[in-house]
Amino acid sequence: MEDDGQLALYEAVAARLKEAHALVRALDAPESERALATRRLLAVTAVAKHDLAVAAQRLDALIEELKGRT
Repeated sequence: MEDDGQLALYEAVAARLKEAHALVRALDAPESERALATRRLLAVTAVAKHDLAVAAQRLDALIEELKGRT
């Protein structure tokens, strides 16, 4: 079974992924920019399956960028 630290990181990444999905949906940008944001989000989701810590870092950067655009 996963230790509490790993479980907490998993929960944090899951919550941030949900936030990122909402930000991408709400993005008021040309279709090409929205497509790029969607691809980046999918890439982070794929990384999360293998390395939560790296995914958390990439997700934080993506969310910060998306918040700057909205």
